[in-house]
Parts: sequence; C-alpha cells; structure tokens
Amino acid sequence: MMQPHLVEISTHVAPGAHAVLMMDRAGWSMNGKLQVPDDIRTLPMLPKPPELNPVENIWQFMRDNRLSNRVFKSYKEIPDLYCRAWNKLVEQPWTIMSIGRRDWAHRF
Repeated sequence: MMQPHLVEISTHVAPGAHAVLMMDRAGWSMNGKLQVPDDIRTLPMLPKPPELNPVENIWQFMRDNRLSNRVFKSYKEIPDLYCRAWNKLVEQPWTIMSIGRRDWAHRF
C-alpha cells in the first residue's frame, strides 16, 4: 500500500516543488523495492523513536476519538469507518498540528 500512497502524495506536489516524507523504518518502507517519485524525497527516522514520530499521536487520537469501542457488522465496514474518521480529521488541520506538536523541540 505504500507505493500507491507515494503516487497519491506526488499528485499533490506543486510543479517544480519537492515533498519530503519522513518515514519510519518499517520493513515494507525500507526494503528498497519502493519506486519513489522524482518529486518526493524520503527521510528515514531514527530507529525506534516514538517520541519523534508525530503520527503515533495521530493514531492514538484516532483510536481514542473515532475508532475505539466498536463492533463491526462486516469487514467492509472497517475500512469505510477508517476512511470517514481520517477524512474528518483531515478537515481539521489545526487539530493535526496540535496533536503532532512537540513543545520540547522548540526549546532548542
């Protein structure tokens, strides 16, 4: 799924611009098989630093506010719910920035 994700990101990069995508060191993202579009540069994160990975807080927020304590009627309902939850969060960029902010990083 990472390959289609990179392609989708690339479609939103302005002509002549480049995106920098911070990536964790998951095996599927670091195995050398990904074809990274020319307008994207990947920046691997340090090994095992959850405190430096803001997406960990995003997923925790999603679990706490949209995805926990649910019983699903079918498998199809799961990706639909996740997509709705994600789209709802994307509509709130200030929430995303607040969740991912690392106050300690601004003291240096």
